Amino acid sequence: MGTETPADLWRSAVAADPARPFVTAYDEASGGRVELSFATVDNWVSKTANLLVDGLGAEPGDRVALALPVHWQSLVWLLACFATGTTAVDGGPGAIPDCDIAVADPERLEAALGTGAREVVGTSLHPLGAPLPECPPTATDYGVEVRGYGDHFSPGPLDPSAPAFEVVADASGGTDLTGAAISELTCSGAELTENARGRLAAWGLTPADRVAIITSAPNSPAALGARLALLLGPVAGALPLLLLPGSDSANLQPRLEMERATAIAGAWPGTPALAEAFKPLT
Repeated sequence: MGTETPADLWRSAVAADPARPFVTAYDEASGGRVELSFATVDNWVSKTANLLVDGLGAEPGDRVALALPVHWQSLVWLLACFATGTTAVDGGPGAIPDCDIAVADPERLEAALGTGAREVVGTSLHPLGAPLPECPPTATDYGVEVRGYGDHFSPGPLDPSAPAFEVVADASGGTDLTGAAISELTCSGAELTENARGRLAAWGLTPADRVAIITSAPNSPAALGARLALLLGPVAGALPLLLLPGSDSANLQPRLEMERATAIAGAWPGTPALAEAFKPLT
């Protein structure tokens, strides 16, 4: 088993070209577009990691349930979990699993408050990271609190063999955005990293590629493929991501062309032109 962790992959990707766009996301509600560089996302990751450790008392091995859809903020939370040595647990569209810390979107915030987690964080999923319209007094508003934390995070030694990502039985079932079945699993940081490098090579992705991920709602981090390959594969190659809501099918093709996407995951049924025009990630 290797000694690399997802945090190592991320640090290398940021160092390669901090100013390069990492994630460009279209908001389903407003149709707005936000583009975040590797450096900007790294700033959010550092602030979120500091919030986890200094604000929420997270320690390596703590379970952090992410009841979030595929969104630029859920990518930040995954990367922050990897940086802090906590275990990111897929929240799934259904029941939120047992956890030490629960992070939820507005639709799942009440459910998160009922989990018994010692800390509950709510996030608005606003494209610019704005606060929640209303936040229960027993929850932490991510959009408010995260901004007060430091822009740099210095992780301690990370154990590559420790659990880094978990999908529980309640979150399994259905298929991910590569078309594969989502199943219960627990994997270490080393396993995530080795799988990421393997998928990057198997997909034939190069530094010239830009990966489009067609999202659906409700979904969860497990939609990013077995062992989070759709996030960590591109990170292993320092490649940019494009997040597009599949429900906006009328604008899907023009946006893919405008954004110069070269590879695609999560293509909607009935859109064969997408599979023909872009490298499919399956």
